[in-house]
Amino acid sequence: MLTRKQYELLMFIDERLRTSGISPSFDEMKEALDLKSKSGIHRLITGLEERGFIRRLAHRARALEVVKLPENQADQPLPAPSARFSPTVIKGDFNQQVLAGASLVAAAADAVSLPLYGKIAAGTPIEALRDHANTVEVPAALLGSGEHYALAVEGDSMIDAGILDGDTVLIRRCDSAEAGTIVVALVDDQEVTLKRLRRKGASIALEPANKKYETRIFPPDRVRVQGRLIGLMRSY
Repeated sequence: MLTRKQYELLMFIDERLRTSGISPSFDEMKEALDLKSKSGIHRLITGLEERGFIRRLAHRARALEVVKLPENQADQPLPAPSARFSPTVIKGDFNQQVLAGASLVAAAADAVSLPLYGKIAAGTPIEALRDHANTVEVPAALLGSGEHYALAVEGDSMIDAGILDGDTVLIRRCDSAEAGTIVVALVDDQEVTLKRLRRKGASIALEPANKKYETRIFPPDRVRVQGRLIGLMRSY
């Protein structure tokens, strides 16, 4: 599910391409979405590109192509702000554990039921929605101490770290991180992403594991860690 702004921008670009055949400028997009800066438009375009909704045409200025439109997005109201997952840079090394086959987890005698908080984009931040109606069964021995939750991965920006589109990642809640740890990060108090944490001087860098995508760098006050990746599950 796209964020409201992602959806509005996609529809604006699609409408402009259909009527004029020319992509709107960044200034036009900024004005249409009532944003204060072009950096917000860049972030939205990157997100739409990484999730496969648009494509930038090489060697052509202002050249965007709409690849697909979301199915039934217009008919699905966004949740109220109070219903959104509000994640609260992680110590310890990343030790990825993969469980191949959902049936293996479900059959475990000591399985623990974790809340599945919607989809997290491994390509760009999107809202991770709190939904206690969805859960996933995980062996207790896999989790260890602390509070945990699960997120469904959408996107391919972490494939070189072995995290694929459609995987379910297991997250231990925490609010601090060492460089090199894969974390769930909250950006600007509204968008959530799964990335490897790096530090660039006083800044925070969120690094993808796919050369197609750029590392994004933020002042420390714009990024808050919501959890640490401790494992993932995959169905074949």
